[in-house]
Amino acid sequence: MFKNVIDFLMDFGAWGLFIHSFADAVFFPIPAFFLQVPLSLLNPSNALWLATVGYIACLLGTPFGYLIGKVLGHSILYKVLKKSWVDSANELFKKNGHSAILIGSFTPIPFKVFTILSGCMNFPLWRLLAYAALGRAVKFYAVGILFYFYGKTAEGMVKDVSLYIFVIGVPLILLFLWINRRYKKKKELATKEG
Repeated sequence: MFKNVIDFLMDFGAWGLFIHSFADAVFFPIPAFFLQVPLSLLNPSNALWLATVGYIACLLGTPFGYLIGKVLGHSILYKVLKKSWVDSANELFKKNGHSAILIGSFTPIPFKVFTILSGCMNFPLWRLLAYAALGRAVKFYAVGILFYFYGKTAEGMVKDVSLYIFVIGVPLILLFLWINRRYKKKKELATKEG
């Protein structure tokens, strides 16, 4: 069924990718990558334009996924889980949500998981958008740049590049977050002492 939807969207070219990327941030279970690659294969000189279309649509869809989580998330979670668990998860996501969103932006996990969870856990929307802008840019433009410069031969490289982005990007993000956390702790200590 999902293959039929992707084939249908492919007929609409960049507009199909726009719809798919928007839906990927809101509800559609198949990441936009699976439409971006075949469209880029058809016309590699269009690959950067397609990356831009997919990227913008994903960012536009992010607040809608967030809203779904905000409106429906808690009612569903409180029915399925103990209140104390949900409250604990909410606190953890507030403290470490940025890590989850940044890392999730690079993974093949559908992005809607992070947009909906962010709304459900009351993570600030502006921070979700900032982290999504960074992570999704890397994801869309890595594919776009490969096809633009290497043409149809990039098809075999895309899987490897996604893996490299994940393997290199995640440790860099974790290092940045660790340095940021240490900086904040030093600042708090300086404030208490001063």
